[in-house]
Amino acid sequence: MKAIVRKQFGGPEVLGIADRPLPAVKPGCVLIRVRAFGLNRAELYMRRGLWGDVAEVSGIECVGSAVQDATGILREGQTVVALMGGMGRTIDGSYAEYVVVPATNVVAVESDLDWEHLAALPEAYAVAWTCLHRNLEVKAGQRLVVRGGTSSLGQAAIDIGRQLGVEVIATTRRPAGEVLLRSLGAAHVVTTADESCTLGTAPGWPGGKVDAVLDLIGNSTVLDSMRATRRGGRVCLAGFLGGLAPLAGFDPLSQMPSGVHLSFFGSFNFGTPDFPLSDVPMQQIVDSEASGLYRGKPAHVFGFSEVPIAHELMERNEAVGKCVVLV
Repeated sequence: MKAIVRKQFGGPEVLGIADRPLPAVKPGCVLIRVRAFGLNRAELYMRRGLWGDVAEVSGIECVGSAVQDATGILREGQTVVALMGGMGRTIDGSYAEYVVVPATNVVAVESDLDWEHLAALPEAYAVAWTCLHRNLEVKAGQRLVVRGGTSSLGQAAIDIGRQLGVEVIATTRRPAGEVLLRSLGAAHVVTTADESCTLGTAPGWPGGKVDAVLDLIGNSTVLDSMRATRRGGRVCLAGFLGGLAPLAGFDPLSQMPSGVHLSFFGSFNFGTPDFPLSDVPMQQIVDSEASGLYRGKPAHVFGFSEVPIAHELMERNEAVGKCVVLV
């Protein structure tokens, strides 16, 4: 089979097509013929070697057809979505024609969506759904900040929040991003010049405190996100658009506002006993996309050989949405 293999750690140029053996099906796993896969910022860090020793074939999500299921649950040819389960980290990932994934991280769906459209959904919408419904427990009528709104995960969160009847306040560093964010359903768009900009003083801030913040920027903004949240409100840290640097001199006793709940969600937890993928209504997400309730179309679609070009686009922060690769 063909796969995109990382020759060494480095820039996009280290990625190239190579022949690899068809992966063997292991107990408890599913062999998938990959039809398309979404790209994620995490894969940039893996390629650079910033996350330690990772698999030579990257990719943490895909959509495709089941070829063989060692558990006997899925039938051959069934449409599936897969995410995480060690893909791209401890096992070869989805940048390939075939991939073997733990059955705990594979979900069968029925859909008439094109492969590239379907591939824009798994990681972004599964994470957004989990953050909003589980960590943040947002409800209709509440005010939610999506910090990093033009990212694929941010757009998915706005999409889901709008359908929940939440008043969404989205942030962006792109003045041109306001039209996109409002088209997705953001009631307010806050333009932050840089990561040090506080929400309360940023252009577009509607005033007052909010019920919840989904912070996709990371450590550099999480304290400000907490200060913008009411007593009893929640902040969920679920991204690192601002980088992986730790919060220097963090002193919870003096810096964290009393009564605001802070949590973290990482999608690498999907498939574990605490975060079963079955908790995410993937079929409902796919149906909502097909009916037009969700608007998760890919921002860019690339061919298999164009993965390095897609990585370059993401590194320039010019993707503004989900990049998808057709296999």
